[in-house]
Amino acid sequence: MDVFQREANSVDVASSLRELREARGISMRTLATKSGLSANALSMIERGKTSPSVSTLYKLADALGVSITAFFGAETEKKQVVFLKQDERSRMSFTRGLFEALGGEKFVGRVEPFMLTLESGASSGPHSIVHSGHEFIFCLRGHLDYTVEKEVFHLGAGDSLLFASKLQHKWKNPSNTVTNALIVISGFAEGEQPHAMHWKKGE
Repeated sequence: MDVFQREANSVDVASSLRELREARGISMRTLATKSGLSANALSMIERGKTSPSVSTLYKLADALGVSITAFFGAETEKKQVVFLKQDERSRMSFTRGLFEALGGEKFVGRVEPFMLTLESGASSGPHSIVHSGHEFIFCLRGHLDYTVEKEVFHLGAGDSLLFASKLQHKWKNPSNTVTNALIVISGFAEGEQPHAMHWKKGE
């Protein structure tokens, strides 16, 4: 059976976003202001009427002060050992792609592994990402362009990339086929959420 076609626990982004927002006592209007999104766009996401793009998820995580993995479970107990069977990982859809958590949301340590499935043209957005720690990418299938500072790395199946995440970076699937990549973010500063990226308002 294909590792990318197995059943998984699907995360309801609308419910997770509402729970995270209400747990922090943040109004929809305040979250809209902090994230740079319109109140209407935020309302559509919370009502499940639209699927957020990956850059929108990053903006919301930043505004809420959480990691993007918080959408996989707001109150998940952290453990020192996390073992996941192939059908136990949580997944979350976004526009033109899919996140699959690989245990980072349940782990006490400072490491976040996840799988990305990217349709043709899917990207992290127009603006570069910067955070502390290190980022490791392993392309499992298809093609992935990773721009680090001003250099573009073209990854094919079996290719990997490792860099200091303080360098500006962004990614895109430039091909007309589906891409699968394993990404591991580690060594980020205590208290920092590596996915809570700082995106320019009005993107």
